[in-house]
Amino acid sequence: MHTHLIVSGHVQGVGFRFTAQQHATKYNLVGWVKNNPDGTVELEVEGPKNKINLFVNELEAGFNRFIQVDHVKQNTSNDEKGYKQFTIKH
Repeated sequence: MHTHLIVSGHVQGVGFRFTAQQHATKYNLVGWVKNNPDGTVELEVEGPKNKINLFVNELEAGFNRFIQVDHVKQNTSNDEKGYKQFTIKH
């Protein structure tokens, strides 16, 4: 399963990308995360549906107390891109 997410809120400068990478690794998910110039964070995540759902639930809760997620735009499909690991894009 492949999920593309755009997350808005207080999500830059608070360790969001690093924490997303840690949580993705915990669930054996692959893909990437990056900051966007408009203040949002963008992610692509691939793996089993149940593990992606757990990851997204934790993401929506903000991962930690410094992160404030206001909105998540999510598009899901079965077309995986074949990522090998979860990386932070700069």
